[in-house]
Amino acid sequence: MEEVLRWGQHSYITPKKKAASTLRLGVPKNGTFAIFAHCQSSVISDYVALFPDQDRIEGNSAVLFDTKDQIDPNRHGLLIKSALTYHL
Repeated sequence: MEEVLRWGQHSYITPKKKAASTLRLGVPKNGTFAIFAHCQSSVISDYVALFPDQDRIEGNSAVLFDTKDQIDPNRHGLLIKSALTYHL
């Protein structure tokens, strides 16, 4: 796993090229914080299909949070895993 800057945000990629979809941590327009996935991937839509109505979603690109207490390590861990293994 490598941490890089993409679009001015902390981003996480795998060293193996084309193995994963980039994940970013950042601040959306509403000023809270979010996990962003590439909007042309199915990472967010696949996640929403597994966990409907569990999170606030922004389009096909982000899961939004108001507080750190909203982070579910199991549920959001699956989101992270699916992005980091997206092309495998």
